[in-house]
Amino acid sequence: MAARFEALNRLWETVRESNHDFRSSTDIFPILDVEKVSRSLELVDRGTENGSANQPVKTARALDDVEQRIVAKVEEEKKASYQTLEDRFHHFSERLRNLDFEGQFGLIRQANATSLSDFKAEANKGEDELHGLRRDLQVAEDELANFKRDHNLNRAAKITSPALWFFKISFVIFLILVETVMNGKFLAEGSEQGLLGGVLEAVIFALVNIGYAILLAFICVRLIVHRSAFRRFVGFLVFLAYLAVAVIINLALAHYREIAEVSFSGAGVEVIHRLKTAPLGLVDLKSWLLLGLGFLFSVAAFADACSMTDPYPGFAGTEKRLNAKRARYTNRKDDLIENLRDIRDDHNQKVDDIIRELSNRRQDFQATISHRSRVASLFVEHQNQLEKGANSLLTIYREANRKARTTPEPKYFLTSYKMERLNAVPEVVGELNDKDLAQRIQQHQEELSTQMQRIGEEFEAAIGRYHQLDNLFPGGVNGQTQVA
Repeated sequence: MAARFEALNRLWETVRESNHDFRSSTDIFPILDVEKVSRSLELVDRGTENGSANQPVKTARALDDVEQRIVAKVEEEKKASYQTLEDRFHHFSERLRNLDFEGQFGLIRQANATSLSDFKAEANKGEDELHGLRRDLQVAEDELANFKRDHNLNRAAKITSPALWFFKISFVIFLILVETVMNGKFLAEGSEQGLLGGVLEAVIFALVNIGYAILLAFICVRLIVHRSAFRRFVGFLVFLAYLAVAVIINLALAHYREIAEVSFSGAGVEVIHRLKTAPLGLVDLKSWLLLGLGFLFSVAAFADACSMTDPYPGFAGTEKRLNAKRARYTNRKDDLIENLRDIRDDHNQKVDDIIRELSNRRQDFQATISHRSRVASLFVEHQNQLEKGANSLLTIYREANRKARTTPEPKYFLTSYKMERLNAVPEVVGELNDKDLAQRIQQHQEELSTQMQRIGEEFEAAIGRYHQLDNLFPGGVNGQTQVA
């Protein structure tokens, strides 16, 4: 399901995004360096110079030009600091907007509305697929049941395992090789071509001897065990035919060896003549040994072929088709259940991440509000420091002026400078308070937890429906298979 939990995935991606590049710091508003400003404005020199001229006059009420420059310097610092404060407030507002709790809450509502339906759709799709596979399995079960009823079979089919098949085929190859070697040794004594000629002839005789045994075994055993009396009779005739063919082949081989010792030319014709006139007229003990070994190998191959598969014709094939359908059904059911489990676990993991990230975002919210308040307090303190610095600068200038004067100083020299304060109040229009935010986060976290529980319940229900398909199509004992 490529687009499963699309709303949840969008929510999961957004909550994992970094919402600020904030580094807490209190080094925001620089301290006014009174001595440096005093030197730059030449307050001592200007105070001495103006004092020598008895300026400002005793009756003056307004600040002179030097004092106004001091005030202007401090006001300039205040405005620059206020701009820094505004920039900081804007930065805090941007960070709070980037937390986007309302957007997250909206995505949570959307995810809760779609995630369960997405999961149900995936489960229903799997159920439909399993329904078709279970119907196919039922057809195969009915086929086997009808086959057993029609043929009066009350046992399980014999299915040869791959390992046993390999062993039986290997045994046949072993018989062919051993018979080839044994026959080749005997036939080489009478062959004009020596060992090589004897081996070639032995290979041909071994293939014919073992091949006929296997072929007739497959035919014979299926006829003998058939419910039809006529087929059983035919099977018995085939068995007798096998015995006759096995004896004839190995007698022919034994006669061929004796004749080839005397004259290889025309040996085949002479073998046919002896089989007609004196089939048991073997005069050499080795020929009788060759006959016995060949017949023994033929019987071994016949017995091996009889047990390669179920002897009843068509029974094993019907059972194999049923087993294949059952394996396909059960394997697919396991795959679908595992797929649903993966979907559920993926959903729950993302929900856990979202719940955790919501808590982290609330901590970011608290940290931002706290730092904003701290910056506002720092600006208030900074204005106090600027006012104090301004009075210190005025004092430096006025003291130098007093010392150089010959007339009384103006009365306002005794008056401290009062700086007009700027309000350090951020805009909080539409901003959530921490208590309401905590309640809403908890509410949505509970909704997500409930959604996890519903997904889990739907997972269990889907598994139950998958297993109920076996009740809709109940199987009998047909599934029992005898594995050789």
